[in-house]
Formats: sequence, C-alpha cells, structure tokens
Amino acid sequence: MPITPAAVPAAERQLAMQPFLVPGLDALADWRLGLEQDLGALERSLAASDLLDPAAAGASKALRQRLASDKLVIAFVAEFSRGKSELINAIFFADAGRRVLPATPGRTTMCPVELSWDEHELPTLDLLPIETRREAASLADWREQRESWKRLSLDPGDTQGLARSLNEVTTTKLVTVDEARTLGLWSDSNPHENPPRQADGRVEVPAWRHAIINYPHPLLQRGLVVVDTPGLNAIGAEPELTLGLLPSAHAALFVLGADTGVTRSDLDIWTDHLGGQGLACFVVLNKVDTLADPLATPAEREQAVERQCRETAATLGITRERVFPVSARQALAARLAGDEAGLAESRLPALEAALNADLLPQRQHVLAKAVISGVQSLMEHATRRLRDQRRTNAEQMLELRSLRGKSGGRVAQMLTRVQADSSEFERCASRLSALRAVHMRMLREAVHALSSDRLREAIANLQAMLGSSWFNLRARSAFEALCNGLLDQVDKAAHQCTEIDQMLQASFKQLNTEFGFSLALTPAPDLVPFREELKLIERGYSRYFSVTRTIRMNAPAFSEQFQRMLMSKLRVVFENASGEVEAWNQMASQQIDGQFRDRRRGLKRRREALERIQMATGELEQRLAEVEGQDARLMQLLEQAYARGNLLRQRAERGPVVAGPSPDAIDTVTGDEALLARSDSLALR
Repeated sequence: MPITPAAVPAAERQLAMQPFLVPGLDALADWRLGLEQDLGALERSLAASDLLDPAAAGASKALRQRLASDKLVIAFVAEFSRGKSELINAIFFADAGRRVLPATPGRTTMCPVELSWDEHELPTLDLLPIETRREAASLADWREQRESWKRLSLDPGDTQGLARSLNEVTTTKLVTVDEARTLGLWSDSNPHENPPRQADGRVEVPAWRHAIINYPHPLLQRGLVVVDTPGLNAIGAEPELTLGLLPSAHAALFVLGADTGVTRSDLDIWTDHLGGQGLACFVVLNKVDTLADPLATPAEREQAVERQCRETAATLGITRERVFPVSARQALAARLAGDEAGLAESRLPALEAALNADLLPQRQHVLAKAVISGVQSLMEHATRRLRDQRRTNAEQMLELRSLRGKSGGRVAQMLTRVQADSSEFERCASRLSALRAVHMRMLREAVHALSSDRLREAIANLQAMLGSSWFNLRARSAFEALCNGLLDQVDKAAHQCTEIDQMLQASFKQLNTEFGFSLALTPAPDLVPFREELKLIERGYSRYFSVTRTIRMNAPAFSEQFQRMLMSKLRVVFENASGEVEAWNQMASQQIDGQFRDRRRGLKRRREALERIQMATGELEQRLAEVEGQDARLMQLLEQAYARGNLLRQRAERGPVVAGPSPDAIDTVTGDEALLARSDSLALR
C-alpha cells in the first residue's frame, strides 16, 4: 500500500525508531542470500557441463551452507543489576511494544540465555535443568538430548504471553549447602561469593543451567544471535560460558553501571573473561541518567558523564572511544512512545551505530574472502578439466583432418597408433598406483599427528602428572607442557604436509611430461590458524591455574566440567585441522583419478571414431564437425562460467547495499543474464 503524504511523517518517525542494526543486517542477509544463489547457479552450470569434480562440488556446497547459515553472535556480559536485559530489550525488542526479557530491580537473568532463530524448529523456550551439572555430559552433549530439557511453546503473536514465558529464566530453587556444593555453586574457600543462607539453612540457586529461545524476530531471522549471560560470578562457575560461548561470539557488550563505575567484581569479569581474549568488546556505561544532577548545568552534567567514561576507559585499559554512555530504560521508553528526542537523549543510537560500523563490515570481509577464494578454486578446477577435454578434442581434430583424402590403409595406420598410445598410456596405471601408496602412507602420518588418540594421550599424561587434583601448584607448568606438546603435534602435521606437497609437485611434473597430464596442486593447508586457536585456548585456561584461583577451582564438580570442556575445545581444533589436511589430499587424489579417467575415455573415443570411419569413410566429415562443435561448446561454456564467476566475485567485493536490495539484486540468475551475454566475449581476456 503506498504511503500517503499525510502518513510520511509517521513513517519517518517509525524508521527513526529502528535500531541502526536493522538496515545493516537486512542488507548483509540479502547479500549473503544473493551470493549463495549465484554460487549455486555457477555450481549447477559447471556440473551440467561436466566441469565440476566431486572435491570442488563438496567445497562449493560447504561454502553455500556457510553463506545460508552464517550468524552474527553478540554476547552481553555484566554483573547483576547493571541493566543488561533492559539494554537487550531497547536494542532488539522494542518493536514488540513492551519488555520481552524480564528487567526488574535485583537479579533477573539467572542462567545463560541464547536468543536465535532456526526455521526448522518451532518457536520455543528450552530450559536445561540445573541438576545436569552433576553429570559428565557437556553442554554440547545436552544440546543433542533435547528430551532432557523443559520445553515451552511460544506464540510470536502474543507478546504478553512471550514475556510471561521468558520469566522462567529468572526462576530459582532452594537447595541444601551440600547439594549446592555438588552443583559447583558453593565454595568453602570463598564464602563471600556464596549465596546467602535462608532461615532453614538452605541456599537459593538458579533452577536452570541454560536457556535457548527460538523466536522468529526479524533480526534473529536475519542471522543475529544474542547471548545474555548471568552475573554474580556465574560466568566463572560455568566453564562452558567462559571457554565456549564467549570466545565464539563476534562481539561482547560489557555493561557497567554509570552510577557505580567499575566495581571489583566488574574488573574481575573483565580481566578473567573479556580483556585480551580477542573479542571485539564494547563497554556500555548504562544508567547514565542517574548522573543527571538537577542542580547542575547541562555542561556540568556532560562533564560528569565524560569524566566517568574516561575513568572507566583508564581502569579497563582501553581507549575512550570504546566506552558508550547509555540509558537503556530511557531508550526503551522512547522507542515504545515514538519519542525521537528521548531516544537521542538516551545516547543509544551512538552505540548501535558503532556496532553497525564495526561488526557488519567485519562479517562481510570474512565472508567475501571465503567466497572469492571458493570461486577462484572452482574456476581453477573447471579450467583444468576443460583444458584436458579440449586437448583431447584437438588431438582428434588433427587426426581426422589428416585423414581427408587418405586411403583405408592410412585410417588403419592411425588406428594402430591410437591403440599403441592407449597401451603406452596404460603404463601410467602402475605409476599412479605406486604414487597412491606413497601418498596414503604420508597422509596417515600427517593425520596421525592430529588424531583424537594423540589428544587423549596428552590429556591422560596431564591427568597422571596432576593426580586427582587438577588445580595445584604444579598444574600451571603441566598445562603449559600439554599445550606445547599439542603445538608440536600441529607443527609435525604441517611439516608432513610440506613433504607431501613437495612429493606431489615432483610426481605431477613427471606425469605431466611423460603422459600429457595437466595436474596442478593447490597450496598445502595453512595450519597456523589452528596454532593460534590452541594458544587462545591456552591463554583462556591458564587464568584458572593462578594461585588465587587454585583453591576455589579445585571443587570436584568444577574440575570434571573443566576437563570436559578442555577436551571438547581441543578436539574441535584437532578435528578441523585434520579435516583440512584430509580435504587437501583428497582433492589431489581426485584430480589424478579424474584426469586419468578423462584421458582413458578420450583415447577410447578416438579409437571408436577411427573404427567407425574405417567401416564407413563417409562419416569422416560428420565426425570432424561433431568434434569441432563440441570444442566450440566447451569454449562457450567456459566463457559463461568465467562471466558468472566474475559477477560473483564483484558482488562479494562490493559488499551489501545498506539501503536495501533491489529486485534485480535478489534475482541473481535471471537478472544477470544480459550482463552474462555481454561478458561472454570478454571473460577470458
């Protein structure tokens, strides 16, 4: 329905009330969708032309899945009563017309909460009981056992019912001190961190360990994931938060109270879990409205806010530009009332603009780099395959043209030569068999260094060294020795990959020279990022081995959970590294097999063509026309593939259009046909 002139001011006000992230995430999502569609069209085109080998098809499919499911994860971290939930409401859920997450004075969020959207699931609130902390399974394991969670259905159209359902995350229960100790929520060595005892001696603990909200909010549908963490040292009590959710986030908003500044518990959270962890951190000085002294002038009030921001930045060791004074309550009220002036006064738009300017270009850059690399790899595979096919066609055309006006004896001579060439070519089968044997032996050595067995051995050695207590005076040095040993394993695998690369390069050169192959090896996988991941895990875990933390962390429940998380994180790194090594080697093997199969098929076609010509000489010109037409079609297919690839690279480099996608940009297959046609003649230049 068109907007009437009278309605324009209202529409403009509604647009002004939107968070800055809305148009950015919309554009990023449309850009990802366009890239995924373009990549699928390129993949189908190459497959239809028999220019797509299985390895390249698998890599392209994985890249399309990544584009389709990419998420932007923002974690909100704070002690309790800092207004964290209210800030989430103001940024993301003001369009609901009311508070969605509970945000009342005192403690609200009692367990980590993930807000996201999975279109394959119904709108639900899943709650993991706190009692699961007694068991050996990690949070990742519990995610696969949803029958153990309490599930509440959510009605997206009922905002009041939604808010009531989400109140479940504030639920607590009373347990004995012994039970709290078993759950890892009571520390005998740090009594000041324990919850207060009730009159009957019991203590209050969260009812839930973790909550996952699957909700079709527009921002969540666009790939945003919000992680809301509880305060009061719950971060430190749950290793899966510290070493799982937080490091996987793309940014963390550390919320402080403007009236309190950086308290000791705030500083502990920053030092132990955020500062220096490689996260993009934004420090939010919330409740800035409490600094508004009614007896002070506007300039004096502004000076007070600026002074608090500078002191906060100095205490945390960051630049002033990373500190954002905000009034989340005022921002939410302004958005609900459509009050532009009140929203500006809350200072929230400045924080949203910073998130939009810092985070979205980073995601775009990472995805664009992956797409450009993936397209380049696809085109390299297609080009090599096409060259082999065209070379076979060229050989056939030379033979057929040389037969013009020749006798049947000449045809028989050519047939004998093709048969001899086939016999000569079959000699390379034994060479390839020997090459495969050597290659597989070297690959097993490389993968062996990254196997789960090596990882389990390293952890077992650490356990034997430390005995039953993981947190003692020897633990830090033993843990450093473990990490150094794992780094050596990664270096060993990298060295083995270098040797494989050298062996295959030499073998490919010989095969290309002797048998006319066009084998080309892609660069060996770079394992340096996996070394960096191991170092990041080492830095994160080393914090727990400090003298001040040793006693508190030695509780059996925490120790077991700590070990599970360590093993889980290290296993992911090793499995990913091993996967890259195996994929690279598989690509080399499939290239050899594919070219061997294509050459054998080409020789067979030549022999069959000569046999037909020998039987009926009138087929010579017909066969020659067929081969020439096939070669022309191959050239045209390659030109079109390059045109599609160039358009895809240009879209990836150009990035999302924040103003919103046009219909042409979304219909990537049909909307670009004219440009494809114009690009055909220029694609190979």
